[in-house]
Amino acid sequence: MRHWQYELDLDQITPLAASDRGHPRRRVDRDPGGIRSKPAPDVPAATPRQHRGRSAYLSGLAAEEAVERHLVAQGMTCLKRRWRGPGGEIDRIFSSDDKIVFVEVKKAVSHDCAAERIFRRQADRIALSAMAFLEGEASGSLTDMRIDVALVDAMGAVKVIENAFAGWW
Repeated sequence: MRHWQYELDLDQITPLAASDRGHPRRRVDRDPGGIRSKPAPDVPAATPRQHRGRSAYLSGLAAEEAVERHLVAQGMTCLKRRWRGPGGEIDRIFSSDDKIVFVEVKKAVSHDCAAERIFRRQADRIALSAMAFLEGEASGSLTDMRIDVALVDAMGAVKVIENAFAGWW
């Protein structure tokens, strides 16, 4: 199975060896070239669900990187990536002039499908984490800020909705 955004062959990914992880029950067979071969018999092969999960994880990372490139090209500076606060993770935090911009990235087949994945509860968690981040700023909660949502479609096109949660509170 190949991932569409990466030139990875997911069937070739093997777990780390015991010597790499310090696990006493696993062993590694190495060929003369020093390249890892198939996992030890007691390590089960990855299931289709694990492959889908890994693929979704990698495409999410790619979407976040695409959004970062898009916003940096517009003159913003990335301050933090995947910052974790009391409400959960904020995908990207940027500064633009004297404003802090918190960005939630949503990826789906289309921009509309990505927008449908935004819920009030998630907006509340992002706002809670954003307020915690602002406590560390010089102006504290008086810092000029906004929360944007960046939508990424299957082709990698980015659409940013500025101040996306404006009417929610």
